[in-house]
Amino acid sequence: MKKALQFFRFAAAALAGCSLLLILTVWLLIYGSLPSYEGKKHFSELSETVIIERDALGSVTITGHNRYDIAMALGYVHAQERFFEMDLMRRQAAGELADIFGKAALPLDLEIRQYRMRARARKFLEQLSPDQLVLLEAYRVGVNNGLNALTVRPYPYLLTRTQPVQWTEEDSLLVIFSMFVTLNDPNNRRELALSTMHAELPGTLYRFLTASGGAWDTPLTGNPLEWPPIPSADDFDLRTISTPLQANVIEFDEAIPGSNNFAVAGNLAAKTDGAALVANDMHLTLRVPNLWFRTRLLSVEKSARKPHNHADVIGITLPGVPAVVIGSNRHIAWSFTNSYGDFIDWVRITLDPEDKSRYYGATGWQPVMSYREIIHVRDAPAKEIMVHETEWGPIVARDHDGVPLAMAWTALQPGGINLDLVNLENARTVDDAAQIAQQTGMPPQNFIVGDKHGNILWTIAGRIPKRTGDFDPRLPTDWSNPETGWQGWLKPADYPLIRNPESGRLWTANTRTVDIEQLAILGDGGYDLGARSRQIRDSIFARGHFSADDLLSIQLDYRALLYVRWHALLMETLNHSENTGLDAQVEDILRNWDGHASVDSVAYRIIRDFRQEAIKTLLSAFTAEIRQRHPAFQLPRLSQIEHAFWQLIEKQPPHLLPNAYDNWDEFLLSCLQRVIFRLQQGADDITARTWGEENMAKIKHPLSPHMPEWIAKLLDMPNDPLPGDMHMPRIQTPSFGASQRSVVAPGKEEVGYFDMPGGQSGHLLSPYYGSGHTNWVTEKPTPFMPGKAEKTLTLTP
Repeated sequence: MKKALQFFRFAAAALAGCSLLLILTVWLLIYGSLPSYEGKKHFSELSETVIIERDALGSVTITGHNRYDIAMALGYVHAQERFFEMDLMRRQAAGELADIFGKAALPLDLEIRQYRMRARARKFLEQLSPDQLVLLEAYRVGVNNGLNALTVRPYPYLLTRTQPVQWTEEDSLLVIFSMFVTLNDPNNRRELALSTMHAELPGTLYRFLTASGGAWDTPLTGNPLEWPPIPSADDFDLRTISTPLQANVIEFDEAIPGSNNFAVAGNLAAKTDGAALVANDMHLTLRVPNLWFRTRLLSVEKSARKPHNHADVIGITLPGVPAVVIGSNRHIAWSFTNSYGDFIDWVRITLDPEDKSRYYGATGWQPVMSYREIIHVRDAPAKEIMVHETEWGPIVARDHDGVPLAMAWTALQPGGINLDLVNLENARTVDDAAQIAQQTGMPPQNFIVGDKHGNILWTIAGRIPKRTGDFDPRLPTDWSNPETGWQGWLKPADYPLIRNPESGRLWTANTRTVDIEQLAILGDGGYDLGARSRQIRDSIFARGHFSADDLLSIQLDYRALLYVRWHALLMETLNHSENTGLDAQVEDILRNWDGHASVDSVAYRIIRDFRQEAIKTLLSAFTAEIRQRHPAFQLPRLSQIEHAFWQLIEKQPPHLLPNAYDNWDEFLLSCLQRVIFRLQQGADDITARTWGEENMAKIKHPLSPHMPEWIAKLLDMPNDPLPGDMHMPRIQTPSFGASQRSVVAPGKEEVGYFDMPGGQSGHLLSPYYGSGHTNWVTEKPTPFMPGKAEKTLTLTP
């Protein structure tokens, strides 16, 4: 027995020792993939020495003698800090994720591979200017040097048991395309669903549900649109539809990738020496590390061509691309929000009944171009697909009646992707910036820029297709008539543009920015309801002069102004009902709402859910018959549906009341009761069902969903309750919100602010993993300029 006990003790000690050895080995491997932060490194391809400094948050300042050396150093830094994230972006764009993640990623690859973006990226390279090609080459050299300089490959490849693949010039174009995928609707499902609704619903109801705007509109030019009238009972009568309502409940999701940006002219700005103030918060899906990388680029060109050129650009870069995305260069400060113009069209294709390999094009019968694509799948056989293309784009869908559809998308057109954005680094005025932005190959954005002389300007950044012919771009159309479709790119002179408005104020928030005439140029790609934009506009008109603090306070505004009338409707519903079925505590909570989307507010959560329930229930009723005839139908994003709902509430037409209810008061009370019932499930006290409980941060590392919980907790950011929501300046959901928040005056960057979630470094053991995230959560503004250098790395040729 004694010997047995000794054996078990020895075995336990040996097992513990092996476990410790394994943990130590894993830790050393992960530690070996840490970036180099200090010392000197040899970099033979450089022409001059480059200095890389990091402040307390890991914000990087790269100082070199020319832009190509700086591009190499930037690639070096990006690779060491973020290579895995860069790899995911290029793979997402190329349809190559299954090579790492196996069968689970195959559906994503099958969707995106239809666009053959790697092959297109190679062709786009041939169209770039020599300067841009050299810049991409320098960046590629830097990326691969940075990757190869790591002692151990980046730790995500250790966790996934895979190997990184060297970077190429075309990969940077794929990263830009990945932003098209993020900011556009890559499958254009919205317009497919609109086509089905257009075919299945009476015209008056279709227009009533899908109109482009109403009283909430806040365009920069023009007036709010007039919402169409309510359809008559002769056109559509819900009382005749016997489909069970609950069997046809649909999803109603208003979350869209979007942003806020606004500016005030220099004569309205304080402490800027006459420079304009520009604010930007780009709303995107949040992750760890953050999408953006805080960067300052300092260069002094010594060439004979530019003997005195000095560049100092502060802002954010997108790892994978050698350009500053938004920021300030001491002369101009620029910003973006997604424009939600219509930059994807469906083309109805007529195939030859006798020969399906031919289609009728703009010049007669033409062969369908077919390409064989092979998708490599980890631990499984490769998947082979055939991609069929037309002169307008790839055939990737079918219309409601089965007709094949080809996709015309700006991202797929020659000239749709380029590196002209780099030229903003040397722009000196808002006019210079506008000319550059309009020719930049990127997802079309609202571009607001201000300069050190106090000027402000808005236009569209990105290429805009020139449409010809009388057709509705929101619906699939036959383009076989040569006069119908896209005829190249819109000329810069024809772009909408506003320079120095009389008010001295500009604002955009993913809503319609132009009048109805110019809307025909940009199109309606599903832009947002104007509530958020109006709240920003009213806030900047409520003041006469502005500091950076004033603009920051607007960005952080989570007053729920859209919901004020919903709260009033809810209270009116309670007052009209003799027996609500609600206890006094709930009614007291609702009566005492403070008008904010606060983390401790139960009332806001109830009011928000009430709005969602009421709109969703009506839309379910209106589309019930469509879903019977088309089981795969999904409701398109109807961002303006608020206008339609309030017409119904104010006029209460009996023929548009779902047949499960006797009157509109009963309908509203029933919606509220269902909301309260759900909130009370699993809770002893409804006061615990706060908005913060629902709006808890879930900002995750891409690998954490695939890892054990204890590892996921190390990778992810804390689950902080967050104020704000959709339809207010501080947009916030658990995993969607401000990917950066900045206020800056060109030339006075020292008085500006910059915050971002998720941190600077992608390495778990880096001192900069999650850096700055706490400031973003707690609303503590971080200076726009990088702080004092704490670590310095020198790259020498």
